[in-house]
Amino acid sequence: MRLVNSGYLLIALSATFFALGSYAILFSTLLPSPTNVVLNALVTDTHYKYFAVLIIPTAAYFVIANWIGWQYYQNS
Repeated sequence: MRLVNSGYLLIALSATFFALGSYAILFSTLLPSPTNVVLNALVTDTHYKYFAVLIIPTAAYFVIANWIGWQYYQNS
C-alpha cells in the first residue's frame, strides 16, 4: 500500500505552487522581504516571476488546443 495517495500529493503540490506564486506576484509588495534566498530571488525579480506562474495555464491551453485539433483531424 502506498504511503501517500498520488491525488493528495498533486493537490498539496498545486496548493504550494499557488501559495508561492500568489506571494511572489501579489503579496510581496505588502509584506516584508523574506529571509529565504529562493523566495527573495523570486520576489526581487521583475520579469521571470510572471513567466514561472503563467507557463502553467499557457501549457494547459496548448495541450487542450492540440488535442481538439487532433480530434478534428482524425474525424474529418
